[in-house]
Amino acid sequence: MSIRLEETTLDIPLGRLHALRGGRAGAPKVLALHGWLDNAASFVPLAAHLDDIELIALDLPGHGRSAHLPPGGHYTFEVAVHHVLDAADALGWQDFRLLGHSMGAGIASLVAASTSGRVEKLVCIEALGGLSDTPEHTSRRMRESVAAARALADKPLRVFPSPEPAIHARMRANQMSEPVARLIVERGIRPAEGGWEWSSDQRLTVPTFMRPVDAQIENLIGGIECPTQVIFADPAQPYLPDDIRRRYAASLPHGELIVMPGTHHLHMEAPEEVAKAIGGFLAA
Repeated sequence: MSIRLEETTLDIPLGRLHALRGGRAGAPKVLALHGWLDNAASFVPLAAHLDDIELIALDLPGHGRSAHLPPGGHYTFEVAVHHVLDAADALGWQDFRLLGHSMGAGIASLVAASTSGRVEKLVCIEALGGLSDTPEHTSRRMRESVAAARALADKPLRVFPSPEPAIHARMRANQMSEPVARLIVERGIRPAEGGWEWSSDQRLTVPTFMRPVDAQIENLIGGIECPTQVIFADPAQPYLPDDIRRRYAASLPHGELIVMPGTHHLHMEAPEEVAKAIGGFLAA
């Protein structure tokens, strides 16, 4: 069996979120959160190999077709936690399960850690808890973040003559195959004068103003009370070396770590293998 995802919308205090929804009503409820500058289409390949769950894949705010933050707003993990909970509330889901990839896995980790009892199960793909930094990088990171944010006012959106150059740009940037990049890009662009432009909010490209230190990430992960599966690709991403990600996974009170060959978007490039690893866990 497989899950066919169809377009839907949710209204939260921020505005309208777009999403893809499918699966069996009454089955375990799974909210899927995509990675940075991706969108709900990130879960289309995986859904084709899952069954016996009700799956809703969000376009997170600022991504895909969903609303952007109002002027003056900033995209942070703390704000994202409330957006996810607002989405669950809009669905009438008091208890639910979370499936996240990359940035979405980091956000899902925070939701699970900060809402005792509400998240029944958690699956994190290619991230857990978030990214840390060292104290001596604090002032430099703040300066870079402020400078990038102030420069956005004079930064025009790139216009592509057709979707194809945008697809090739994502392929180069993220080690994606053409079909996978096409899924993400076709949901992540919009018509513009002279062609097509990214629909994502430019503020998402601003570097994080401040990151937690390593000990805070471990403490956060230790606060995740629900059963958790973590899927990492081999080789590891440069920003999250294998020894660190294994140490993070070992901090889970009820966690299982699975490492399999693949690239950062392994849930899209090898969806059948990933579904075999997580499908029974999510549906049980």
